[in-house]
Amino acid sequence: MNYSVYCDGGARGNPGPAGVGFVVYDYSGHVLAKGARFIGRATNNVAEYRAVVEALKWFKTNRIGELSEIRFHLDSMLVVNQLNGLYKIKNSGLRELIITVRQLENEIEGAVFYQHVPREKNKEADALVNQIIKKNLTALV
Repeated sequence: MNYSVYCDGGARGNPGPAGVGFVVYDYSGHVLAKGARFIGRATNNVAEYRAVVEALKWFKTNRIGELSEIRFHLDSMLVVNQLNGLYKIKNSGLRELIITVRQLENEIEGAVFYQHVPREKNKEADALVNQIIKKNLTALV
């Protein structure tokens, strides 16, 4: 079965309070899962990678039948190009995150693809990120 995942990560400031969000769709476009998590202080790039990690962990935990393909959609051109091997990763923190991504890819069955989408096509994941950051900033006040 094929799945689409829309991921986003963001930070208020760079670095700053950060969160991640993802939405998993089945082959017919129905939402299977949504997830959001506050990750503390991080950069936007770290948050984008952590969103992919959280979504992959969801697939690992929630075995949902035969998995043939997962297509990730992210609005970060940098992260997509790094995950696709087109850009080098110079930052050691990001290098550690991509190792985690690769390990999780190997632990789930099926092919994994990453593609860039414009920000306006990633509104639902973006909204999850903004909600979780706002919720945690409000709790800190």
